[in-house]
Amino acid sequence: MQIQVNTGNGIENKDALERWADGEIRQTLGRFAADVTRVEIHLSDENHDASGGGARRCVMEARLVHHQPVAVTQHAPNLDEAFRGASDKLKRALDSALGRLNNHRDRDSIRKDGGAVAE
Repeated sequence: MQIQVNTGNGIENKDALERWADGEIRQTLGRFAADVTRVEIHLSDENHDASGGGARRCVMEARLVHHQPVAVTQHAPNLDEAFRGASDKLKRALDSALGRLNNHRDRDSIRKDGGAVAE
């Protein structure tokens, strides 16, 4: 699983932030490693020019093998809360998306059964 961190204006200490984000995402989404090829993280300060506290935004997009990407957005007063909120949302979204594909109402999906024959 590749992890790419993109930062906007107003975000400092990019190298340390990238290392931290890489470790956190690998820990949070590790069980999806077989299904996720890449995670893109976009961190930005929406009120960079305004004085005082700003709104931080974290957008995460997971690229899945043979499926549409899954994207989430989280706004928060600081980068840590925005990042953690987005990673939790992404984990739930992947659980939902991949769970629907693999298991429908606690029954095995016919989509996974190569021997299923339509009559």
